[in-house]
Amino acid sequence: MEVDRPNLVRVLESELAFLERGGYWSESVPSWRAPLIFEDSPTCLNVSRQANTHPCSNCALMQFVPSEHASAKVPCRHIPLNHRGETLESLYRSGTQEEIETAVAKWLRAKIRELEGPAGEKSSGRIGATGKAAAASK
Repeated sequence: MEVDRPNLVRVLESELAFLERGGYWSESVPSWRAPLIFEDSPTCLNVSRQANTHPCSNCALMQFVPSEHASAKVPCRHIPLNHRGETLESLYRSGTQEEIETAVAKWLRAKIRELEGPAGEKSSGRIGATGKAAAASK
């Protein structure tokens, strides 16, 4: 599957901007629970919906989900965020909200740099299945 790099960069930049401006702590997130990264963001195809009406397979973030987690109920929770393999799923169990948001911000910045780099959007403009595997392994 090919992915439009410029669009993917825009999605990641939008997610980073949302995170940095405190969007996860807005009135749109119920006050009775901690915010859910990616799921409570405008990036999510199902944000603010009671039922998942759009399949996660249509989400741009699926490019970073390891194939063994592609069919998980919430696949974006399984994106490896760093070289230690920490994911939102693991950080929700062991990290503070600040640690989670810091890890996600670092991951977003790294992915944006990677996609905009010499092999990124300026050269080919598209990323194929090999790019997906490389992106998921970092």
